[in-house]
Amino acid sequence: MNTPANATDEAPDAVGLMGPTCTGKTALALQLARRFPLEIVSVDSALVYRGMDIGTSKPSAAERAAVPHHLIDICDPSDPYSAGRFLRDALQCIAEIRARGRVPLLVGGTMLYYRALTHGLAPLPAADPQVRAALDLVAQATGWPAMHAELAERDPVAASRIQPADAQRIQRALEVLQLTGERLSDLQQQSEPPAVRLARFALMPVSRPELYVRINERFDQMVAAGLVDEVRALQARGDLDPDLPSLRAVGYRQIWQYLAGECGLEEAVAAARQATRNLAKRQLTWLRGDPAITWLPSLAERDLVPIYDAVSSAAGKIGAKPLC
Repeated sequence: MNTPANATDEAPDAVGLMGPTCTGKTALALQLARRFPLEIVSVDSALVYRGMDIGTSKPSAAERAAVPHHLIDICDPSDPYSAGRFLRDALQCIAEIRARGRVPLLVGGTMLYYRALTHGLAPLPAADPQVRAALDLVAQATGWPAMHAELAERDPVAASRIQPADAQRIQRALEVLQLTGERLSDLQQQSEPPAVRLARFALMPVSRPELYVRINERFDQMVAAGLVDEVRALQARGDLDPDLPSLRAVGYRQIWQYLAGECGLEEAVAAARQATRNLAKRQLTWLRGDPAITWLPSLAERDLVPIYDAVSSAAGKIGAKPLC
């Protein structure tokens, strides 16, 4: 795998640390925080939700006390969090962190959020409850794979980026078609990138089989740590719907189905493991398609020089000095 140069004529405003799940992003972020004056901005669509700690591998209280973290526990699971909202929040965090003389380090694996930061967001219409309700009725009768097939006929580019069972994204693409008469893929070409210079790095996973072993082991650890009870507490609230973005997060959806009596625990765990592996595949595909990313082969000091240099350059841009 090639490692493209990430240098630019100007120092970056912020540094992004990406990579598939279970590759060590959190450990590296904390390691960087011991060397440089930085604050961490989460780029994770699940960490924003309060009460969802175990299944999201949320940073511990000690880790958050050692290094300032942002965009964690900022909304209730009943409140859908969007890429547009992330973009506004992240840009504000980046500006405020830099104003404090520190480097914003963006850490996480929600690739749509990174795309918002690097390419901007398309001028899309707001959600329409009536249109969505009508689409849901059709989906109940025909199934989301059939809806995906319809989308493939009307907007093949958007359909190629969406899994046939991804109800939320299929619904949104069809909704945009109905509301605007234009294809989502065409509208997305009209976005303007934010004025933020982001140096992007990604941790290269170990071999795929070993990555899958790590994924399986981590999910087993989540179950042992009380994930089932965590989801049970969310279900007991009575105001949450399994189709909410929060509860569509990997692991939560499968355990919710178990608690709803739709499957056994062993089946739910197996499904969650598989869903996490599928997520890692999608993350890798997205990352490999971005030529601006510099890959970090390992956590060895010799392999981390590029990201050390980028953080140091970002610090120098605002007059900050390394901690050691």
